[in-house]
Amino acid sequence: MPRRTATMLASTLMLIALLCAGVLIPVPYAEMSPGPTVNTLGEHDGEPVLQISGHKTYPADGHLNMTTVRVTSAAYRMNLVEAVYGWLAHDSKIVPHDTLYPDGKTEEQSTQENAEEFSQSQESAKVAALKELGIPVRSWVIVSTVVKGSPAEGRLHAGDVIKAVDGAAVKQPADVAKLVTKHKPGEKVVFTVVPAKEQAAAEKADKTATRTQDVTITTATSDDRGAKRAIVGISAGTDHTFPFSIDIKLADVGGPSAGLMFALGIYDKLTPGDLTGGTFVAGTGTIDDDGTVGPIGGVEMKTVGARDKGARYFLTPADNCAAAAKDTPDGLTLVKVKTIGDALDALKDIRSGDTAALPRCTTKG
Repeated sequence: MPRRTATMLASTLMLIALLCAGVLIPVPYAEMSPGPTVNTLGEHDGEPVLQISGHKTYPADGHLNMTTVRVTSAAYRMNLVEAVYGWLAHDSKIVPHDTLYPDGKTEEQSTQENAEEFSQSQESAKVAALKELGIPVRSWVIVSTVVKGSPAEGRLHAGDVIKAVDGAAVKQPADVAKLVTKHKPGEKVVFTVVPAKEQAAAEKADKTATRTQDVTITTATSDDRGAKRAIVGISAGTDHTFPFSIDIKLADVGGPSAGLMFALGIYDKLTPGDLTGGTFVAGTGTIDDDGTVGPIGGVEMKTVGARDKGARYFLTPADNCAAAAKDTPDGLTLVKVKTIGDALDALKDIRSGDTAALPRCTTKG
């Protein structure tokens, strides 16, 4: 066989071998790509996303779209060829698998966590919108979860309202950990609570629960990065009673990143006129009860998805601005927001057409 032919044959076989290896060998990466966008003012699967009863509402015909990111499943292991293709593609992002599923987290665990965050984001969106409108909302600190096998198991229950710890009034969830960690492991701590059943009955009767009970728990030790501290094995959260019904109907979506857009949608439904003035606005961002907007993951994919859907403006958490501005889709203006108030001010400028002063994202933030 001539040397040139032999060389070409060897090269071809080598190329085939490399391609086979690229297809067969899994790599520790996962892919993020633009997911669906949903208009919070519109319908999804045939029913309104926002359903409000017991309070006057107004027609809202604009676009305030929440955005999502599609990710590969925890069990899927992409090959080298797929990873390289994703790195080169404009509308996808390749990230280490552990970024999406840390510490061996299963897809089921991730889905459950995302569902819980999504539910909490809806509650915070309602609170933030109503506070911005000056509508009072009753709130209290509750036992959110109880760790199995912890000192609190069987003593405290999810939904119990925490009124005080060692006689000190609890005003926010962070107060609970501060008061517990004042103890040394092995010491007793006293929780003053309204049992969950009592609280539920009071809410149903539209009354304020008054019967409390003291629960004494012996603290255990938590080894947090070498620092010994007292724990009882609960996480604290916040629950609310709203003066009228607000339901958010959106299935197959998880995580906290739609909070801002839900809050704006609720605000728009409860006020006359359209917040957008007919302009297609999309956005993202977590929101807390006080209306502070927080950063999210996958912002680059969300801007692509929003622009593909037709958005002209994208409300962007301030902490995500630098990343989003590095590759902004043509025709999309990134608007920096830190609070729901910032977002409402920006929407006022957008619907008036006076957009020169909009706070725009740059690669510096």
